[in-house]
Amino acid sequence: MKTFIAEEIEEYARSHTRAEPDLLVDLMAKTRAHMDYPQMLTGRIEGRLLKLLVQIVQPRLLIEVGMFTGYSALSMAEGLPGDGRIITCDIDPKARKMAQAAFDASPFGGKIEIRMGPALETIRELTDPIDLSFIDADKQSYPEYYEAILSRTRPGGLIVMDNMFLSGRVLDPQDETARIVADLNRAITDDDRVENVLLTVRDGVQLIRKK
Repeated sequence: MKTFIAEEIEEYARSHTRAEPDLLVDLMAKTRAHMDYPQMLTGRIEGRLLKLLVQIVQPRLLIEVGMFTGYSALSMAEGLPGDGRIITCDIDPKARKMAQAAFDASPFGGKIEIRMGPALETIRELTDPIDLSFIDADKQSYPEYYEAILSRTRPGGLIVMDNMFLSGRVLDPQDETARIVADLNRAITDDDRVENVLLTVRDGVQLIRKK
């Protein structure tokens, strides 16, 4: 993943962000040791940002598309109100095993429900309004995830989308995935149903509020 700011500034930001619990530090180490593409893990800065957003919104229903090993779900679960719950979607049984072990070891893990299978099917089965969502899965399906979740999000609810820079490939899109994400960034910016800001956090985070 391309670095967009100087490494020493990244480290300064990390060292001046409240540290995550030891359980998440351990989960990060296990992810790096046992999983392919460990760079997909959210990490401290984005994880603490997600927790802070959850604390602000106080969602009763939070949807995550793309669980990986559970770091982001546990980060968000820390900030949930007493009646809040997370439904997290994934398709990788190896990732599920590691995530479930971390959830079982956490005092917040009981608020998280894993749904295996296509995320769009899970989203379309929901009957309660979504208060907050975090999308970090297959990028070619991002437009479908965005529309499916937006239609089920309450007014004032938040959608958070990760990897919206694609390591800089959106600047001059030369492949299908880059074109899809670049077009979606523009569509979100022009979407009268929402307000948004594209944050320069890690690989680009779209923060979207439904009007």
